[in-house]
Amino acid sequence: MCSYCGCRAITMIGRLSTEHVEIINATGALRRVALDGDGDATAAAVEELALLLDPHTTGEEQGLFAELRLNQEFAAHVDALCAEHREIDARLARVARGDHAGVDALENLLRRHIDKEENGIFPAAAVELDGAAWDRIQQRAP
Repeated sequence: MCSYCGCRAITMIGRLSTEHVEIINATGALRRVALDGDGDATAAAVEELALLLDPHTTGEEQGLFAELRLNQEFAAHVDALCAEHREIDARLARVARGDHAGVDALENLLRRHIDKEENGIFPAAAVELDGAAWDRIQQRAP
């Protein structure tokens, strides 16, 4: 996780970064039970991860990403991150349906995705956006 630029001092970025830590921890818990073959525990871990991911991605997409998309320089990058959100959801659904071996690919995708946000889009947003933009983000993000 990013700790060098100070972008976490911005309320929304701080919130999203904290959620990233929770998501990674829940993904590790999912990996452990899925690879042990514990079906009931895997189902519970999938549910826990989904409960973290759903509001997180909604907040990113309706708040920060919507604001950044207004700048054409960010639009393609934001679209790629949103596509990764859909891929993460699809991989989690496969694990939920019993593809426990797919948990490693899910975890790798999540870690790469979070790295792009923490070390790319978040610091860029901290530099690019002004106070009025952050106010709009706070209003739109659940």
